[in-house]
Amino acid sequence: MKKNNLNIVKIDKNKTLFNYEKKILIKELILDLKLGYYDFEKEKSQKVKFNLEVDYEDKKPTSDDDIKSIVNYGKLVKLIKKLTKNKHYNFLETLAEDVFDVLFKDKRIGKIMLQIEKLEILKDCTSVGIQVTKKRSHDKL
Repeated sequence: MKKNNLNIVKIDKNKTLFNYEKKILIKELILDLKLGYYDFEKEKSQKVKFNLEVDYEDKKPTSDDDIKSIVNYGKLVKLIKKLTKNKHYNFLETLAEDVFDVLFKDKRIGKIMLQIEKLEILKDCTSVGIQVTKKRSHDKL
């Protein structure tokens, strides 16, 4: 007679069996910003569009009663608005670095894809801009 090799595994509810890979999407956040290197760009604000994908990991499911159990997209938008409110940036790239710096303060965030576009700068284009992806390094320096 063949012996059954199945083991019964008891699940400890205090330990996690899963990792969650989550992504926050923020599409077409349009702000009026002082942005640009040239003198005519420094005279008045212009419309700038942000698109973001914010990746983060979690070891537990989201609690429906605890907003701290998620990366809050409303808070991310508020941080970007606050960052850009009264500051002039010469370049999209320096603006992007400041956005990364403020958003990566949340240690759960591992990767951000950021697209920033000027919507009113060239008549022949609907927009011009950059796309930059920055990933948190888990290596110790």
